[in-house]
Amino acid sequence: MDLETAQTNATAKLPILKQGEYEMWRLRIEQYFQVQDYALWDVIENGNSFKPTARTTANADGTSTSMIPGPVTTEEKAQKKNDVKARSMLLMALPNEHQLTFNQYKDAKTLFDAIQTRFGGNDATRKTQKTLLKQMYENFNAPSTESLDSIFNRLQKIVSQLAILGENISQEDLNLKILRSLPSISLLTSNTKKGLLCQRLDSSNVAFAKETR
Repeated sequence: MDLETAQTNATAKLPILKQGEYEMWRLRIEQYFQVQDYALWDVIENGNSFKPTARTTANADGTSTSMIPGPVTTEEKAQKKNDVKARSMLLMALPNEHQLTFNQYKDAKTLFDAIQTRFGGNDATRKTQKTLLKQMYENFNAPSTESLDSIFNRLQKIVSQLAILGENISQEDLNLKILRSLPSISLLTSNTKKGLLCQRLDSSNVAFAKETR
């Protein structure tokens, strides 16, 4: 048996998550990764130790440019490789109807945490989480001093967590939420921020919209 055939057979045995069987899947997927390569399970459980920090350089015209460097050392490259592989395998273990929702998580640990949030625990726990998140969404507001990125990230995080729990927010409702969340800034700045936020949230939630159709 050649290497490619062996890898194909191993992938075919990947435990697929089924509705209502999370606890059994959790045990089986841990065993699967540990048998395949313990380093893969380690990066799922503990995260990728390589944490790049943005570097900012000043330009001649007075502006600045931020750049996030990639892994450099052999250990950093190995960590990144394991993280990418583990994330891909976790996505392969999910049913097709959940691929778009969970593909937004860009590392193995946050992906696995999101899977646990969506499928782990009992119905009462998930119902409580959903209720709290809906309250956070309804009460969401943004002060005039908050940056566009910060507003976007806070709102998008709430919307993403609701989607994981099966509560999808329509784009129309999102746009209305934005319009009502920036009441105390100048008209020009307000319109600019709202327009940009609507555009960003619109593109970020295409996956959720497709999945609910």
